[in-house]
Amino acid sequence: MDILFSAPENAWAGFLGKLQKEVTEHRFVHTGFFGADSLAGFDVLIPTMTRIPKELIETADRLKLIQQCGVGVENIDIDAATRNGISVANVPGDVSGNADSVAELGIFLMVGLSRNFAEWPESFQNGSMGKPQGSSLVGATVGLVGLGAIGASLARRLKPFGVELIGIKRTGHESVKKELGLSWVGGPDELPELLRRSDYVVLCLPATDETRRMINENTLAMMKPTAYLINLSRGGLVDRDSLEEALEEGIIAGAGLDVFWEEPPDFEDPIFALNVLATPHIAGSTDLTMQGIVSGVAENIRRLDRGERPLYLVNPELP
Repeated sequence: MDILFSAPENAWAGFLGKLQKEVTEHRFVHTGFFGADSLAGFDVLIPTMTRIPKELIETADRLKLIQQCGVGVENIDIDAATRNGISVANVPGDVSGNADSVAELGIFLMVGLSRNFAEWPESFQNGSMGKPQGSSLVGATVGLVGLGAIGASLARRLKPFGVELIGIKRTGHESVKKELGLSWVGGPDELPELLRRSDYVVLCLPATDETRRMINENTLAMMKPTAYLINLSRGGLVDRDSLEEALEEGIIAGAGLDVFWEEPPDFEDPIFALNVLATPHIAGSTDLTMQGIVSGVAENIRRLDRGERPLYLVNPELP
């Protein structure tokens, strides 16, 4: 089979090379950039960060599978793929280990902000040991917006820190509350309550039409002035200009960002001069996650080659 990797050859810490070693019998082509001009002549597409609209899907002449190397499929026109008989699959975070890796980085961002990371260089330069004084997580309230694989992994890891955990979930409130030991779980319409109560608001949900720019001028104003916003999900959940204004005016205390309004973001963007602890979309970039994703993608390529149904279909209604 012919497989198109819609990214530079060495993107995502050499993912393509690792995948090629798993399924050596197939031909791989990389586009050299996060994009693709045509899907003609390919059986499988690995889109990575590429937007896959209807127009691009319609250039395919024999494509059978769009296989994401991770969870996010929000850039793929799934309806168009389904109409053209193309399966769309991902590798869920709880299968690949991605959720655990993302949760670890979320805790890093929380601790870094609470310990006033921005003042560390000045203390070293001035020889001021023991400064700055930070805040402990003990007794803080952490609001998890989304209680899927990442939110659940965070909840399990945060409990030993002595925090109060609250969350937002679309359905199954009581069962997840009991399972994860949360003190309160509300539905999406109760987001204002979570924002008012939380010392840390952690975004752990996908980008959809309903969630895009859910963190905006109005919702940021509901947060405590001492609270921190952590985004581990997708940059589109947060309105960039509203966040900059909230940080400048002290509406919130700071932000931890692993994802951005555009990727890669402009390193000279003035928002990064504010109290923002930023990481370059590395939350899921660990040895554990890489091997889990490579294994998941390789298995679906093998299944397709054998004429079997791929795992983790996003459009399972296809025959």
